[in-house]
This record gives sequence, C-alpha cells and structure tokens, in this order.
Amino acid sequence: MAKKINIKTRAKKKKKKLFSDERIKIILGVTTVFISAFLTLAFISYFFTWKTDQSFQFSKVVSGAEISVENWSGKAGAHFAGLFINKWFGIASFTFPFLLLVIGFRFFKIKIYPIRKAFKITIIGTIILSVFLGYIFGNSNGYLGSGLGGGHGFIIAQWLNSFLGKAGTAFLLSVIIISFIILSFQRSYEWIIKLSAGLFKKDYTEFDDHSAENQDEYEEELQSTPQKVSEEEIIDDDLIFTTKEIEKTEKETITSPIEQKQDLKNEPEKEEDIELTIEEKHKEEKLNGTFKKYELEDYDPTLELSSYNLPPLDLLEKHEQDTNGEIDKDEIIFNKNRIVETLANYKIQIDKIKATVGPTVTLYEIIPAPGIRIAKIKNLEDDIALSLSALGIRIIAPIPGRGTIGIEVPNQKPEIVSMRSILESKVFSESKYDLAIGLGKTISNDTYVIDLAKMPHLLLAGATGQGKSVGLNVIIASLLYKKHPAQLKFVMVDPKKVELTLYTKIEKHFLAKLPDSEESIITDTQKVVNTFNSLGIEMDHRYDLLKAAHVRNIKEYNAKFIARKLSPEKGHKYLPYIVVVVDEFADLIMTAGKEIEGPIARLAQLARAIGIHLIIATQRPSTNIITGTIKANFPARIAFRVSSMIDSRTILDSPGANHLIGRGDMLVSTGGDLVRLQCAFIDTPELDEITEYIGSQQSYPTAFMLPEYTPEGFDDIGEVDFSKRDVMFEDAARLVVRHQQGSTSLIQRKFSIGYNRAGRIIDQLEAANIVGPFEGSKARQVLFQDEYSLEQYLKDFLDNV
Repeated sequence: MAKKINIKTRAKKKKKKLFSDERIKIILGVTTVFISAFLTLAFISYFFTWKTDQSFQFSKVVSGAEISVENWSGKAGAHFAGLFINKWFGIASFTFPFLLLVIGFRFFKIKIYPIRKAFKITIIGTIILSVFLGYIFGNSNGYLGSGLGGGHGFIIAQWLNSFLGKAGTAFLLSVIIISFIILSFQRSYEWIIKLSAGLFKKDYTEFDDHSAENQDEYEEELQSTPQKVSEEEIIDDDLIFTTKEIEKTEKETITSPIEQKQDLKNEPEKEEDIELTIEEKHKEEKLNGTFKKYELEDYDPTLELSSYNLPPLDLLEKHEQDTNGEIDKDEIIFNKNRIVETLANYKIQIDKIKATVGPTVTLYEIIPAPGIRIAKIKNLEDDIALSLSALGIRIIAPIPGRGTIGIEVPNQKPEIVSMRSILESKVFSESKYDLAIGLGKTISNDTYVIDLAKMPHLLLAGATGQGKSVGLNVIIASLLYKKHPAQLKFVMVDPKKVELTLYTKIEKHFLAKLPDSEESIITDTQKVVNTFNSLGIEMDHRYDLLKAAHVRNIKEYNAKFIARKLSPEKGHKYLPYIVVVVDEFADLIMTAGKEIEGPIARLAQLARAIGIHLIIATQRPSTNIITGTIKANFPARIAFRVSSMIDSRTILDSPGANHLIGRGDMLVSTGGDLVRLQCAFIDTPELDEITEYIGSQQSYPTAFMLPEYTPEGFDDIGEVDFSKRDVMFEDAARLVVRHQQGSTSLIQRKFSIGYNRAGRIIDQLEAANIVGPFEGSKARQVLFQDEYSLEQYLKDFLDNV
C-alpha cells in the first residue's frame, strides 16, 4: 500500500514538473498556433476548392487509395474543412482557429483575449451563428455543400421553421442573438440603450442619478481643459480597457487607444480566472449627461511574478520511524520510580508526580511535600542523572505558572521531528505572523512557531555538530514556504563557503547583494563589511521614506503604499523584508573585529522598524565573540548543546544549554522564560528540491540590489585623463541630465555594461563637473538642468582637452 502511494506521489511530482517547464510550454504554444494557422488556411481554401474536393473521403486515404485534392492544406485540410464547414457549422467554424490562437499565445504569456470568454463565444456563438445563417440562406442552392450555415445550421433551421413557422423562428433567433450579445459584451448593452433613447427622443440616465452640483463641476472642468477628452469603458468578465478619444479638430479624430494591463495574482491551475484591470487615476466618465467615478484597485507587489507558486509540501520527507509515536510506558514508570527513590534517599517526600512525553525528552513534574526547600532538589541534578543512567537531565525549579518542579529526562528512543510535520501543522499554515518561523516541537508535542518581525533579531549558538546549521536551514525554509519573492529578500553571509551554497539557485528570486558583487552568497570578509555598511545606507533611506509617509514601521508603510496613498513619483516604493543570515559570526569577528561589529550593532539597534532582521549563528559563544553590545540587541536567542555552563550563560544568561543531549535539542529564549524544543529536521536533498523548484520558475532579471557603498579613503577619484575617456562618456552625460539622476546603476542598466565600467564613467562625469560627489544613499546631484546647456559645456570642455 505504501509503495502505491509513493508511486502516485512521484507521478504527481513529475506531472507538475512537466507543466512547469518553460520548454514544454513553448512546444505546446508553437503546436497550437500551427494548428490554428493550418485550419484557417484550409477553411479559406475551401471557398475556392469545395466543388472539386466535395467527393473526397478521408477513409480512402487511410486505406491507401491514390486521391488528389486542390485544398491548400492538402488532404488533411480538405477533410477537416469539409467536416467543419460542410457537415457542421458552416462559416461560423472560423471561431475555432481563433480559440486555438488565443490558447497558443497564452502559452507564450501573451494575453490577446480572455480564454474563458473565448470558450464561451466559440461554443455558444458558433451554434447560434450557424443556425442563423442556415435560416437566412438555407442551403444556398448547394453552395459550400450545405450552405453558409453548414449541415448543423440548415437542419436546425428547417426543424424550427416547421415547428414555429418562419415568423416565429425569426423572432426566436432575434431574441437569442440580442441576449447573447448583451450578456457577452457590456458595451453592446449601453449602445442598445442609447439607440433606444435616441429613437424615442428621451434622455437616458445610466445607473445612478447625479446632482446638478456635480454636473456643473464637470462642465467647468471641461471648459478649463484645452482638449475634449471623453472616455469609454469596455467591460467584460475578464478584461477592462480604458480608451480615450481626443478631439483636436472640428471633426472627431480618434487617436490610438493607450492600453495598459495589470495582472492580478492568479492561482495555480486556474489560469482562466485572470482579471486584467487598468486604471491609473481616479476617473470620471460622461455618458449622455451623466458620469461615473472609478476607484483604483490596491497595488499588488507580487504582480511582476504573478505566476510564482510556493513550494509544495511534497518536496519534503516525512522521516517516519518505527516508534510511530507510541509511548514506552515501561520506560516512563521506571524513570518515575527511580526519581521517587532517589529523592527519598535524601529524605525528600513527594506528594504527586506526572509525566509529559515529548519527541526527545519527557518532563516529570513533581509536587514536593510541604516544608521541602526547592534548592535542595535542584542540587540533586547529578545524583538523579546517575540513578537514571542518563545524560541531559535538567531541573526546572519551579516551572513558571504551574507551581511544580520539572525534571527533564531524555527518551531512550528519540523521535525525528520532520520539517514537513511542522509546515503542514495548523499552527504554522494558519499563522498570520509577518515572518513566521516553525522551529520544532515542544515537550508537549506542540508545534512552536515564532515571528521574526517581533523578535526582531535572532542569535544562534552551539557546539559543532549539535544541529546549528540544520536550525538555520529550518528558519530559511520556513520563510521560503510563506513568502513571495517580492515580499522577502535574504542577505547570506557564509565565511565557511559551503553551508549556504545551495541557495545560489534562488539568487534572482530571493537574494540581495551589492551591485558590484558577482557572487550572491558573500564569503569575502571585506565584502561582508561593505554589505553591512550598505545595509546601513538602505536603513537610513527607508527611514527617510517612513518619515515622508508619516508612518512608524514597515507594515504601516507597505499598507499605505498598497492602498495607493503614496506616490512612486515621489520616490516611494514597496519595501520587502530583508533577512540577514550570518552562518559563522566568530570568524568575522576574528578577521574584521570592530569594523564588522559596529555596523551590526547599528542595524540591531535601529533596523527593526524598517524590516531588516539579523540571524547570527556561531559555534564559539565566548564573551569576546558575543559581546555585551551584541547581546543587548539580540533578546531572542537559541542555544544548542554547548560544552560548558559558562558558554550557556554567555548565550542565555542562565545554565541549561550544557545539559542538552544534542542532535537538534535546543533551548529558546525570547526575552523571558526558556522553552526546550526538538528542532525540526530538513535534509540536504530536501533543500535541493526546494531551491530547484523555486529556481525553475520565472524570476526577476537580477538579484535585489543593495545601495552602493564606497569605503572611506576611496572617495577621491584622483586625476582623470580625458584623452582616454570612455567612448560612452558623452552619451552617459546626456543620460544623467535627461533623467536628472547621477547613478552608476542607471548607466549600467541603460547601456548594458558592467558595474566597474559604469563606475569609471561616473568618476569621469564627476571630474568633468557634470555630476556632484558621492552622497551615500542619495543619487549624485546633476549640475546641469537641461541638455542644451550640457551640449554647450561639452563643446567647450572637450575642445580644451
């Protein structure tokens, strides 16, 4: 049975991978467009060759008979043209190549017409048009075989004539056609109403009555406008276009419509539910003396990657064990008796004891008899461990909020907590946290989920091989399963160069880096220093945006931007969360020292409100690595097993981490009490599957670029030899003046050149006094206001070079 389930699961995975492959989509698109063109050519040819090919039978071709046809698409074209036009729907059959064309272009992500509407018009419209043509023209004396309506239209029309008579059939077809047009095209309804109003010479008011005051305001607005602008809205189930007609002369001259398309995020495998809406401003429309008001829809930050799908849980393993979650009652009773006997040996009486079984540890809660000192029990930690022959005994005296003393004893058969069980739990899947992280399970087998946005930074420490790197991967995977690439970016620092390399596959989706950096995973110490200083510049820039928006944190800012209350023309933009992951902090402190500690401390102190969060891991939790400045700004800490009580106090400010059993056993402190967890387990092949799935989807052109950072001492550009100036120097000067933005990234993007060359051009422009000096997060000041003055200056300047 298990094998059958695994086979089905693998088949589903292969099917999903097959249809997510862009190459398969291209092949299907080309094939569908070819079939559409083939049928169109065959149908057109049938108008000229139908008499010659009328006696053609496809069955004779299959049997091998030598038959010649004149259809331009050959024997197959003659067969399908005769089938569709002669036997079926007549000239209404041309809707089928149109439907195939719409589907084919959709594979190329080109939306020429909504698929759902194309299906509706093709199926219903073809039947109605065929019957209508069969009624009007009959069989047309045998033209095209069965007439313009085809065999279907001719037979249905004849039956209706005999049943309702010609007048009744005409009335019925008229009602059906008008109803179909009204239901399919919103504009047709407005046109029919206006036509009726014109025939009966009545003023028609559409939808809502409007006051005379609004009418007067609208007429004053028209008088103050130099050109008459009337807007017409074409609305259907899937598409809204706004077109403008501008009258510049006495006769109405219709300009080309300006159409812009905005895609809502579409759900997987539900492509027909796409709604494209284009509205740039609040608009008012006048239709026969009335007007409508349109409101903008909320901005969708996921729009650019609207087809992105979160990784499925099928990519993760369940890691099932032989225990199947069963509790070893004999072990619990044995430990319980040994604890009671050991305490009794020291004349400590117990009123009550109960056990709570977790995945790796069992908690025994005891209530001592009155008059027993808690400190006396706590001092027996080693004696209890000796009697139970177990490592990792931890005594919690007392347990906060319960009035009991807890003794944690490791299980003889610990369970593996799979990452899949955490992610598919109700606690995680229904979590409303901004940055939800599923760490593992508590002693009571409850899923433990935290919000990184509220922590706001996280410090991990533990000896080598105790699960620290797995814990980092669990944190990253939790965020990847919750967030869209537009909402989250990672800055990954890996001095060991091997721990985070798997994530290079998702560089263009989730990673952020410096503009001049080739590698998305930062391994060089100097680049790490530059990156943290760049993050400081990004932090200052974000605080400037929050100040201008009159909000206090990134959540309020993004909500305001999504509601379109902040204008991009004033520099506002959607701000993704940035999570900085540092795998081995001790190595950075040893090589960079204060140079790296300062920027990290500044980010830790200030970056919470603007959505930059730090996750720092180290295997050496000594005081010279985790300094007082670092500890003060990292209230949330995770400790895996460490070798000494001193290290435990360095991380958690309390002992306990030295008594853990390893292999993912950890203590979590979020500024209050300690919680013991078994960390979730995610293996390297599972991570490889996740990153492969994300990397195979459509991505951004590049990774998320952090602001440029120039280290101190590199501000002076030195002397520039203009006789060896770049060939793009003059074009770059015109570009920055035209855009009024002196930015290296602008030149790099517009001219498709490397960052180093663009930087040299900026240096030359600065030396030529065309742009100002480097100003941190701000773009360089452009010293010329227009291209005319620039051209005069360049002419004189270059003549003197």
